Amino acid sequence: MKYVDEYRDGAVARRIAAAIAKAADPARSYHFMEFCGGHTHAISRYGLEDLLPANVRMVHGPGCPVCVLPVGRIDMAIQLALRPEVTLCTYGDLMRVPGSHGASLLRAKAAGADIRMVYSTLDALAIAAAEPEREVVFFAIGFETTTPPTALAIKLARARGLANFTVFCNHVLTPPAIRGILEHPDLDGVPGPRLDGFVGPAHVSAVIGSEAFAPFAREFEQPVVVAGFEPLDVMQAILMLIRQVNDGRQEVENQYIRAVTPEGNVIAKAEVAEVFELRDSFEWRGFGAVPLSGLRLRDAYRDFDAEQRFAMAEISAADNPACECGTILRGIKRPTDCKLFGTLCTPETPMGSCMVSSEGACAAHWTYGRFRDHARRNVA
Repeated sequence: MKYVDEYRDGAVARRIAAAIAKAADPARSYHFMEFCGGHTHAISRYGLEDLLPANVRMVHGPGCPVCVLPVGRIDMAIQLALRPEVTLCTYGDLMRVPGSHGASLLRAKAAGADIRMVYSTLDALAIAAAEPEREVVFFAIGFETTTPPTALAIKLARARGLANFTVFCNHVLTPPAIRGILEHPDLDGVPGPRLDGFVGPAHVSAVIGSEAFAPFAREFEQPVVVAGFEPLDVMQAILMLIRQVNDGRQEVENQYIRAVTPEGNVIAKAEVAEVFELRDSFEWRGFGAVPLSGLRLRDAYRDFDAEQRFAMAEISAADNPACECGTILRGIKRPTDCKLFGTLCTPETPMGSCMVSSEGACAAHWTYGRFRDHARRNVA
């Protein structure tokens, strides 16, 4: 398949791996965070860490919007869905994210709530148009990548006169989370990970542009390489990061030039800016309240804001104390450091959000990494 197969060529991967091994200084170590869950998935699926020298380590970051959504927002969605007049439309992976006391949208649906899985915002709009007697709420979630479709859905709802359509907005922004990791690396006294650079997100950067990450190179002296999601993309980005570190450079480089420009998608950014504005702060799982990291609807679109229409009260809820999702999302721990991993917590019985989403670090390691762990133990 064009634009896919050429980025999964094993022979090329081995050549890049040899270049990485040659470039990596054996007298030092390298620690790079891949922010995005898509990169985490690619690293696990294609066994990229097995191709890296022992002194080059990848640190998983918080780039999975389902994973970072706090328990309280799941609880709010469940309460909303239990209202008899409401039809809650949501993406499939959100259905299984645990809320408080073992609740989930899937269990609420089984108990009678009208919760429907959709594949796009347009699906939710179609339901609102077909069932005008229902209050149709779209559970909006995601980073900068999925925010433009939500903005367009709201504008379409207004244009079509769909007064029964609203959005429960949980869109968050990538740069404030990276800033949070760099400014406050420790968590509850636990030291944060050592970082020598970032693999910048792919699809997010296609919207906001690679220059959005310039402050991290300039203020925090962290190299950033924006990379695509295919295995050769990630390998090349790691090589570019190593070369920056060796040269003492802290720059934003763009490996994903086939999709990302310095300025990003100007039209998409304008649509988002028209409909949404920044919240003062928004809670992230594992981070707490992160300033200026979440979006809400502007007053001009408040008629489509579910939190306004249904007077939804903010809920603060604690994570399962045995679950390590919070520390895993900050790169402090790995999935196998959690005592629930692979025992009580599996994709069939997720105890934390990182095991639910396919982009979650725990789900990726369960699907791919655990087999290599097993093989290594057998060799030892």
